[in-house]
Amino acid sequence: MSLRKHFKLADDIITHLNTVVRSIPDPFIGSRYTGLVSIAAVTVYELCIKEIFCEFSQKKDKAFGIFVENYFKRISGRIKYQIICEDYLKKFGDKYYKKFKERSNSAEEICLRDYGNSIFNSYNNIIEWRNQFAHEGTIPTTATYEEVTKSYEIGKNIVIILKEIMKV
Repeated sequence: MSLRKHFKLADDIITHLNTVVRSIPDPFIGSRYTGLVSIAAVTVYELCIKEIFCEFSQKKDKAFGIFVENYFKRISGRIKYQIICEDYLKKFGDKYYKKFKERSNSAEEICLRDYGNSIFNSYNNIIEWRNQFAHEGTIPTTATYEEVTKSYEIGKNIVIILKEIMKV
């Protein structure tokens, strides 16, 4: 399955909310949508990451694929960059771990240089904002609606890089 299909779930929500949030004159009320966007974004990231590892494993070996599928059934928000590297990729071998670190570090340099944004911070922030909203019932106070949607877009690069390096 294409990542685009998963991304479309959150992209459609954001496209709709963009028109809604722009029409709200009170920024405080508009900020209430940040939690919703962060939940949609992290859900999509989780679906993508789970699919990437499961498809890769199925192609390697059917039994391995079943094991990985069961392992990732309870992924539940455990997708921060460091967790992907240390908890997931290292289990698949140094080859994938090193390739992911190399590619993501390179993308980070380009994004910082060309756009002044950190892929790592954007990706991890959206997860942190989702956790605040979902587990603490708090709206991210340090992020505007625009920052949350921008972080989601930038953070997609982590998922895309993971997909690109997990080749059989």
